[in-house]
Amino acid sequence: MARETVEVPITGKIISVNVKVGDTVSEGDVLCLLESMKMENPIVAPVGGTIAEVGIAPDQVVKPGQVVAVIEY
Repeated sequence: MARETVEVPITGKIISVNVKVGDTVSEGDVLCLLESMKMENPIVAPVGGTIAEVGIAPDQVVKPGQVVAVIEY
């Protein structure tokens, strides 16, 4: 199976995580909400597939390049 790694694009704080390992997602589904500079930024799935790994948790402060999730498709 191919794997797509979704990474954090900007520094911020994770407000909510909408997926867990084993969930099926479609392209464009919101994986989590990231708060940065008082704006909520949805992090969306670039491909459809199954969540193989989740690398974040609510209230976690993250930096660019950190893994949000790994999607197998």
